[in-house]
Amino acid sequence: MPCSAVVTSKAEADSEITILEKDFIFPNKVDGLPTKLSDFSDLQIKSFRTSDGVKLTYWQAGSGKPLVFVPGWSANGAQYINIMYLLRQHYHVVVLDLRNQGLSQRVNWGARIARLATDLKEFGDHLGLQTADYCGHSMGSSVLWSFIDMYGTKHIRKAVFVDQPISITARPEWAEQEKRDYGVMVANPAQLVEMMSQFLMPESGSFHQADGPRFSFAGQSTPAFENSEGFANEMVKNDPVDMLKVLYDHAANDWHDVIARKIDMPTAVFTGDLSPNLPSQLWEHAQIPGSKLYVYSKEDGGDHLLMFRNPVKFAHDLQSFLESGEEVSANRPSDSGIEVQELLRTNASWNAAAYGTYPEGMAEPVVAKITIPAHQELTWHSHPMPSFAYVLSGEITVEDIKGNKKLFTAGEVMPESVHTAHRGLVGDQAATFIVFYAGTKGMPLSQPAK
Repeated sequence: MPCSAVVTSKAEADSEITILEKDFIFPNKVDGLPTKLSDFSDLQIKSFRTSDGVKLTYWQAGSGKPLVFVPGWSANGAQYINIMYLLRQHYHVVVLDLRNQGLSQRVNWGARIARLATDLKEFGDHLGLQTADYCGHSMGSSVLWSFIDMYGTKHIRKAVFVDQPISITARPEWAEQEKRDYGVMVANPAQLVEMMSQFLMPESGSFHQADGPRFSFAGQSTPAFENSEGFANEMVKNDPVDMLKVLYDHAANDWHDVIARKIDMPTAVFTGDLSPNLPSQLWEHAQIPGSKLYVYSKEDGGDHLLMFRNPVKFAHDLQSFLESGEEVSANRPSDSGIEVQELLRTNASWNAAAYGTYPEGMAEPVVAKITIPAHQELTWHSHPMPSFAYVLSGEITVEDIKGNKKLFTAGEVMPESVHTAHRGLVGDQAATFIVFYAGTKGMPLSQPAK
């Protein structure tokens, strides 16, 4: 899938690359984000050479556990400026510019997803990574799936996939339901190449071809997005000819067997209500045991570019996922043969509201099994204590008074908000939950909202 087409290029050096000879002032002031490039004093841009002689550039900042981002088609480290700035306080954040993208070298060989996956493997070797967390956005997810297909998962501690269809083109033997599940967009790879060719000169924020598919970045721009896009446009001038080289191979790949059979590490899937890829992301989440699903609402910038529209929320959600649980997944038994999967560890509710202290008084926790009929719309209410609902079956969309929404499906844990009015909307089948209320003696489990 495409990412926003922007960015570069500047003369490369053998080791560290000077970002700009002058400072860059971001057009919008956003709390928690840099106002000018010089605020990001520890940002570095370096390079290494692959086994087939291509010079690849990478952006890095911070220290701690390694976190590697794999950009989507046409994207590069410049677009990750806000995300890197936020996460560098907790991780050694690295963004690899893929060959023929960003500040990396332009070459006429290796324009295949499998070669990009090998580049990623050699990049990890270059950094000396025994294991790391990896996040792929759009086509970057396909690169990660190819990496897993060829090299396994021993080098991946946790994986994050952001809004990439499982197969862009259909196979002749697939039924219509399979096409929907896999997120098929075009009839053949050549259509995607034509589609993206027109995208490089977009009209009204969308690209399309006559009598063919249409894809639109439906979300509205945000101040943070304008900042990163402005910086990327200043930094990188991509060559459309180079960028289009990989698309035919990208569209020809089908990853459904890799997703269904080979992903055995803790995994998160990010998508949005406005993304046309939402159905395929739900299928992906259902196939990966114990995976965590994040569906951003329209108000959260929930389209294909959600991580750049809303970098503060994305960085919070990503860190929450990376810091949750032990290093044991549902498919990796401990030495004793006991399988352990931590379902939730968080200091904030589903809508990112931080939890405070537990209520004072004599502890009286309550565990309840609750079943809500299909199509039921709960009344607005609030909880006076932290509570956590494990979804046994069905699904529910939770909405708060600010308009934040999030979908929870079977196998997920919903960390309820405290003292905040919200309601639930159940889908086409009844939803059943096991709810733990961390209350004190005599405390009501919920209260009607005023």
